[in-house]
Amino acid sequence: MRPGFLLVNEIFYSIQGESTHAGRRCVFVRLTGCNLRCTYCDTEYSFYDGRTMAVGEIVREVLAHRCELAEVTGGEPLLQANVDELFTALLGVGLTVMVETSGAVDVSRLDPRVIKIMDLKCPGSGEGHRNLWGNLEYLTARDEVKFVVSDRADYEWARDVIREHGLEERVNAVLMSCAFGRLEPLELVRWILEDRLPARLQLQLHKYIWAPDARGV
Repeated sequence: MRPGFLLVNEIFYSIQGESTHAGRRCVFVRLTGCNLRCTYCDTEYSFYDGRTMAVGEIVREVLAHRCELAEVTGGEPLLQANVDELFTALLGVGLTVMVETSGAVDVSRLDPRVIKIMDLKCPGSGEGHRNLWGNLEYLTARDEVKFVVSDRADYEWARDVIREHGLEERVNAVLMSCAFGRLEPLELVRWILEDRLPARLQLQLHKYIWAPDARGV
């Protein structure tokens, strides 16, 4: 892709469904492509479908929604080399900018003003072996780490990672989600309470407001 352009799957205005910003109005820019194939993936449609857009065109569409919060997501948005141009442009117009990224792509190049929501892959995802542990060194007190938990084994793995790396001291929040349809929230809540784990339960709000497979929300 030539400089100044990105392959965009969709841009939409909705309620932020996850992170400590859950419930806020947000404009989402979903970029095309992903290097992982998680067993519970709910955005497989973003792997290949997309249209080429200039960075300026994307920013104008985001600004048209008159919303101060923007998230760049995927797929895996950091696979596109020109995504840094988008971050710079969005920050340049005064927006709060988030990126949802897996733990399998180098984040060292990111502008520190971008809030990283890093999804460390548990074993149940089938992609846990792809985590780049060096990424933890680039997390700041503005960033958040997410674990999507499919079962007790995933929970214990995540619990041990949180403790081993002192994640609650590195980042703004440690988030735990249930893999939708695989684990009941009550089970995860019980485990977090039993272990007094410094983690924040999050539900994917958009899946409770709209149909779980709805797009553009």
